[in-house]
Amino acid sequence: MPTYEYVCKDCGHHLSAEQRMSDPRLTDCPHCGKAGLERQLSAGGFALKGSGWYQTDFKGGGNKASESKPEAAAAPSCPAGGCACH
Repeated sequence: MPTYEYVCKDCGHHLSAEQRMSDPRLTDCPHCGKAGLERQLSAGGFALKGSGWYQTDFKGGGNKASESKPEAAAAPSCPAGGCACH
């Protein structure tokens, strides 16, 4: 369930509320009682809970993209007169 941040435009009180997306917005401030609450834009949170989640999404420490591959034999710098030095 998303957590929404609210601030009262009358008294400046801040609060967080867990609400369904279909729930109506809160309007009444629990601190001053006036109908001055406004929902704020805030960064969304993301948490991986439970077993089976790995910090890097890989069980092992290796990453296939970063594994070393055998290098091809380097081409000679001057292949049989292919340069201007001959």
